[in-house]
Amino acid sequence: MVLHAARGRSNARIARETGLHLDTVRCWRGRFAEHHLAGLSDRERSGRPPSFTALQVAQAKALACRLPAESGVPPARWSCPELAREVGARAIACSVSASTVRRWLADDALKPWQHQSWIFITDPDFRNKAERVLGLYARTWQGVRLGEDEYVISADEKTSIQARCRCHPTLAPGQARGMRVNHTYGRGGALAYLAAFDVHAAKGFGRTEPRTGIHPFMNLVAQVMST
Repeated sequence: MVLHAARGRSNARIARETGLHLDTVRCWRGRFAEHHLAGLSDRERSGRPPSFTALQVAQAKALACRLPAESGVPPARWSCPELAREVGARAIACSVSASTVRRWLADDALKPWQHQSWIFITDPDFRNKAERVLGLYARTWQGVRLGEDEYVISADEKTSIQARCRCHPTLAPGQARGMRVNHTYGRGGALAYLAAFDVHAAKGFGRTEPRTGIHPFMNLVAQVMST
């Protein structure tokens, strides 16, 4: 704005060419005319000064990027309350709230409470096993294409699913009222869910059984084969 003014341009033209408001141009031109280059510096802002220094914030973020075990604390993963307590214990800051720590971490998209897992393959025969499975998914077996009347089924079981029912029916949401779900429920025992998935048709088959074992599994096989 000052350079535009030095070229003799009017406030209205400067505002139009820079996309700024006319009052903004007038304000900064006046500050430069009165205080020269010093007038272009930001003035001290009103309000409470920062409670924590940049170094304290950086130390808290560095702590969040380390495993809790390295700090001698029991949690497996950091949470904001745990980090806030550890910041105080390490005398990084006298006292800091969990919400402040959460705001610091959000600035750099740090989420130490999340994790990803991976597996190292240790089976020496893994390649051969994987080759057979991947071949079936590609509709081949021992190098031969499967026929149209041949199917690949993947099966698994989920054991000990609690069968529960609410003691009172759930109420649907209404105007200015959310759905209401009764807190108490009755236990109906536990069931096993056996499922089979037709890999190529993306079709599932499932059934519940009181327990797992070869006989419940054969019931699933009979259901799949009869279908």
